Amino acid sequence: MMSLDQAAELAAALPEVTEGERHGHRTWNVAGKTFAWERPFSKADIKRFGAEAPPDGPIFAVRVEDLGEKDAVLAAGHKGVFTIPHFDGYPAVLVQLKVVGKRVLRELLLDGWLACAPPALAARHLKG
Repeated sequence: MMSLDQAAELAAALPEVTEGERHGHRTWNVAGKTFAWERPFSKADIKRFGAEAPPDGPIFAVRVEDLGEKDAVLAAGHKGVFTIPHFDGYPAVLVQLKVVGKRVLRELLLDGWLACAPPALAARHLKG
């Protein structure tokens, strides 16, 4: 279980990350590209859930490299990682913070960061 502040700390710990705001919600960027953001459900999202209750608590969205990686991430079946129709055709997954484990969230954030970071920065970070 992760809180929004804990998720923010994990995102901010990656190299050259800046925190911003878009539409009143927190975002995390590298080299001007957003790789993670707070993503509450819109009224339309909630309506699409129909009789099913939407995941509760804070929701994070995290970029992935491409739609193939999105499919692989979702197929892994990690608790708290999902998508909604609004994200069809878009390379990102949603994360229910109160359910996801810290290791899974850390890996998702790193993958999102790598998808957006300049290649030289990503290479330096991976060499560690």
